[in-house]
Amino acid sequence: MENRAFAIVTGASTGIGLELAKCCAEAGYDLLIVADEPEIHAAAEMIRRPGMSVESIEADLAKTEGVDRLLAATRGRPVTALLANAGRGLGRAFLDQEFVDIRQVIDTNVTGTLYLIHRIGCAMRARGDGKILITGSIAGFMPGTYQAVYNGTKALLDSFAFALRAELKDSGVTVTCLMPGATETEFFARADMLDTKFGTEKKMSAEEVAKLGFEAMQKGEEDVIAGWNNKLRAAISRLMPSTALAEQHRKMAAPGTAAE
Repeated sequence: MENRAFAIVTGASTGIGLELAKCCAEAGYDLLIVADEPEIHAAAEMIRRPGMSVESIEADLAKTEGVDRLLAATRGRPVTALLANAGRGLGRAFLDQEFVDIRQVIDTNVTGTLYLIHRIGCAMRARGDGKILITGSIAGFMPGTYQAVYNGTKALLDSFAFALRAELKDSGVTVTCLMPGATETEFFARADMLDTKFGTEKKMSAEEVAKLGFEAMQKGEEDVIAGWNNKLRAAISRLMPSTALAEQHRKMAAPGTAAE
């Protein structure tokens, strides 16, 4: 199977990551999928098809050791596509959050993601071939009142993806940024945001978001904002003052606003 395309998908136990892994399987990729929970192994069984390889690994990509375990699991096999999707959310006011939780969000969304991209990206550039998909967010376009740390990490990823793409121009390696809005996943429950307007509003399906991102990556496109409503929000965010955006976000993300 060494001659088959090989993809790594992070955060693939549920949600967008799981759906991205399914897209890879349908397109004929062998897969190495990872998450920080044992459900990743059930996901592998769900995705696996005759004639293809699907390996799963449980690792915390917020830690350097976790990323190194993932890299070791490739056994030196060239990675055709890296779908860097792992991420954590965190609701509530910044000063009401535990710093250990804040640090976990930053280390998962930023530190671990960039370390993995650096390691895989160097090998791709040396070969002159590869695809990288980074799951950013339209949240990166606006100050995230009651989601300050999460939005900040997504702002970095959105910006980083475009910068890395420019640095890799003509290298044979493409970088695509998937920027979804609210998506029907376990994100809001895990981020303690089910009592917010964001948590209760109608959302795009993870399957739809993943397909848009995967297709954009396959075509080597620079970015995709999932959904017309999110495209509108992104456009408005470029025109409104940051203070107004922060207040708008407060109304959507403040605890107890679901019924307002």
